Amino acid sequence: MDEMDFQSSPHMSMGVELELQVLNTRDYNLTRGAPDLLRLLGKTPYKDLIKPEIAQSMIELNSSIHHRYDELLLELKALRDEVSRQCGKLNLAVAGGGTHAFHQWSEQRIFDMPRFHQLSELYGYLAKQFVVFGQHVHLGCPNGDDAVYLVHMLSRHIPHFIVLSGSSPFSQAEDTAFHSARLNAINAFPLSGHMPFVQSWAEFRAFFERMKQFGVVGSMKDFYWDIRPKPGYGTVELRICDTPLTVEKAAALAAYAQALGQYYLTERPHQPSSDVYELYTYNRFQACRFGAQGNLIDPYTGRHTDIGSDILATLQRVMPYAEQLQGQAGLKVLQREIEENGSDTRWLRHTLEKEQSINDVVRLQAKRWMTPAS
Repeated sequence: MDEMDFQSSPHMSMGVELELQVLNTRDYNLTRGAPDLLRLLGKTPYKDLIKPEIAQSMIELNSSIHHRYDELLLELKALRDEVSRQCGKLNLAVAGGGTHAFHQWSEQRIFDMPRFHQLSELYGYLAKQFVVFGQHVHLGCPNGDDAVYLVHMLSRHIPHFIVLSGSSPFSQAEDTAFHSARLNAINAFPLSGHMPFVQSWAEFRAFFERMKQFGVVGSMKDFYWDIRPKPGYGTVELRICDTPLTVEKAAALAAYAQALGQYYLTERPHQPSSDVYELYTYNRFQACRFGAQGNLIDPYTGRHTDIGSDILATLQRVMPYAEQLQGQAGLKVLQREIEENGSDTRWLRHTLEKEQSINDVVRLQAKRWMTPAS
């Protein structure tokens, strides 16, 4: 089977990947605890859903394939609880958040796997600076043409997911003044950004083959785009989100992506337009820097609005599709947060102001992730 044959998957099925910080419980710095933690988790029923990442201070949770928000949330809670139990045996903690608040990138160690060593050799110090933490959402698509269309449509909403997931205001013990500083690390990679403006799976395959013949990429894994098709899974993979501070938020973000996907593949309100990409970097920066207060220019109308208002309008538009998919409760979580001017980034900054200790911020961040919501 050719790796670029698009494998059909159930329409708007969804899955989630979550990259987590592995911390010591002394000062809550990142620690090389992933190998020991993964050994313990390898003896649990969830062993196939928890994997290593590029550094020894990271692990990745992978959900099963789901069709409903409530079922996804239930599994993510079970994964959280199991990881928390095993951490207790090793005096470790785990946390969400897009960046660790005060770690030094030079202290990181690459996980001992061939691909991670290859990335380290290729990218040098950037590989260690890549110790940032994101959430990926996979949406099932029936064919490659639908996947290409959906990538272009979701690109309009990249600022939404940056704002809703933003949880990385701090880096190396400094407030960056960004709502999401994590993406600044990803921007350094030459194959980051967005998919080229192709309009069919045949065009995308031709693009991929050219890049492969040039020696630029070896597989789809080499593209670090914000959204990319994943032909082997039969999905569109949304990769822009910071890892949120709770599994509840992670499930809500997946429900929003699913509702958007259902809306676009059902109504097809727009044809793909290169105008989206002319404004893409500007809109993306506004979301990263200013959060919900950032300016967004609608590429289809040219209208300016704040990103928070655009999110609320879009949530209202896609809510009927969320109801069809039984995911409306997840969208209401996000709606309340925007209406109340809340965010994980705001929570982190408020916690630092209250505690006056960056170590205590991370300690409470870990507690927020590991403690079941009341």
